[in-house]
Amino acid sequence: MANDTVRPEEDTKKDQDLVPSFKPGLGERIGIGAFHLINRLVPWYKLPGIIGAFNLAFLRIELRQYNLYDGYATAEAQGTEATEPMSDKRFLTVRNSDGKFNSLEMPRMGCAGMRFGRNFPRQLTPKPTEEELMTPNPRLVSNKFMARKEFIPATTLNLLAAAWIQFQTHDWFNHEESTEKVEIPLPKDDTWLNNHMYLHRTGPDDILDPSDTKCPGYKNANTAWWDGSQIYGSSEAATQSLRGQSLDGKLTLDESSKLGTFLPRDEEGNPLTGFNNNWWIGMELLHTLFALEHNSICDALRKEYPDWSGDKIFDQARLVNCALMAKIHTIEWTPAILAHPALQIGMSSNWWGIVGPTLTKAFGRLFNNSSDIISGIPGSGVNQDGVPFSLTEEFVSVYRMHSLMPDSIAFFSAAQDGKFLESIPLPSVAFGNASTALREGRFTMGDALYSFGINYPGAITNNNYPDFLRELKSPDGQVRDLGTVDILRDRERGVPRYCEFRRMLRLSVPKTFEELTGGNKALAKELEEVYEGKLEMVDALVGSHSEPVIPGFGFSETAFRVFILMASRRLKSDRFIAGRSQWGEEGYTKVGFRWVQDTGMKDVLGRHFPELKAVLEESKNVFAPWGMLADSKEYDGVETKDLKNVNK
Repeated sequence: MANDTVRPEEDTKKDQDLVPSFKPGLGERIGIGAFHLINRLVPWYKLPGIIGAFNLAFLRIELRQYNLYDGYATAEAQGTEATEPMSDKRFLTVRNSDGKFNSLEMPRMGCAGMRFGRNFPRQLTPKPTEEELMTPNPRLVSNKFMARKEFIPATTLNLLAAAWIQFQTHDWFNHEESTEKVEIPLPKDDTWLNNHMYLHRTGPDDILDPSDTKCPGYKNANTAWWDGSQIYGSSEAATQSLRGQSLDGKLTLDESSKLGTFLPRDEEGNPLTGFNNNWWIGMELLHTLFALEHNSICDALRKEYPDWSGDKIFDQARLVNCALMAKIHTIEWTPAILAHPALQIGMSSNWWGIVGPTLTKAFGRLFNNSSDIISGIPGSGVNQDGVPFSLTEEFVSVYRMHSLMPDSIAFFSAAQDGKFLESIPLPSVAFGNASTALREGRFTMGDALYSFGINYPGAITNNNYPDFLRELKSPDGQVRDLGTVDILRDRERGVPRYCEFRRMLRLSVPKTFEELTGGNKALAKELEEVYEGKLEMVDALVGSHSEPVIPGFGFSETAFRVFILMASRRLKSDRFIAGRSQWGEEGYTKVGFRWVQDTGMKDVLGRHFPELKAVLEESKNVFAPWGMLADSKEYDGVETKDLKNVNK
């Protein structure tokens, strides 16, 4: 591992925003230095679990120092109490759907319409020239390195894990699209549609500072907080419409069918929820599940506090539901996709501290301390590490996980001992057809969730994008190759190419294509051909898909560096999670706080779909493959056209 960022000395001197905003303390600097020495001999993932977890804790501190940058040239963009007065004082203690007032000092921080930040200095993430944008041809890169040759399963995960991460990213980010289009030149013999491929550019923000000309900012249409905006919306108006005329704080659901409870639809059949783009049955299941969970929390609060208004119940239920999703992602989903002992310890410590859940639940934060490591991030005190909170362009980049999607899904009955029902190509349960099979009674939501628990997603690696995502027909009439889109988006938004991406994270950089691929000569040769022998031109996404993966990891160490920084930052920056006065019974109520602390994904599933309780009893992690019911046991988790051997 390289310990020093490669950077021209003159740039370091002249560029003001290369100066770190966060300064680690003396003890932290000693810890960082000690692990630098250790890692020269032994990488963190080969250390014993607890030592590896401490290694990651100090790595995270170093990343805070060098890899957090504002998307704005000045702090004025974040607003002040004078420029953004709070007209409704209830937002002192509850979330605003727009994301405003999470910080009382910087009320616009993290709200909808604010820019994405950066993990690298803005001066080093400039807008590319048109030649740089198209070199090498992004469609060629998609054809060579994204197109699925044969489904490669991720056998340590289930399809619920794939659905979950899309469910979460729909809460976190959504770039604004420009009306301007760019034409992608087609490689020789490419048969794309009518021989022309056009894609909308990302819409840049207004130029607010001269630096925005060279390094444009891009706005997030969603709130950046972990606030359930995919369910509740990113504006107060949207939230109110989803509640309808409810006086009990509940979200509106369609309970008219004998086949189950569904999300309501508009006149065109679109689901009425906070964020409904890129819709498929996985989103249908999770949006419905957590809308049901919100309503159950409302029932519990109404029982305990019968005199409360519907608004007060809603506000408290949303706080609880959002914190619960953050907790599930932190201590359940993450350890499933990053199944390494150090991560198991580290992610649990993010929430509970090293003292663990038993002591934290019983006594709260021990000694009333502010240590993230001892008692976890929730309630430890908010800290922005010198940079206003936002999600970053690089964070968006490392969450490009389209290869998780399978070609088709095998459905089984949860109520009939796992009996095989049918196999459906994924496009047939997407967009307007997402709930068709459910509403027709071909299987229930419980059946679908059980099926997601035993189906594998795709592995996050080269040549594993399903064909339908490389010719995706969306309801707005666009047809897109998401492989090409992923490459183009990173380039146009200034995300550095693979080698530079690693340098800025103080990681070693491969000297040859074969070193990059860990000795895979065939892949190295193909990379060298497409990138014309220029290792520095390899795209960040392609490089991270090509590098050897740490044992137990579902994605690359390159992507993991950004992940480990931003995963904890989303908790630490949020006053409704990290805030000392907000976290606990005072901010969540006794009923609500116990709900968050005592509930996991297994509880949520079992509460709303009791038929799943038995199969979940033996599950250690809901996002890992479930044990199968008797009649499903010959299914191997990988969908094929031939299911004759299932349920002989």
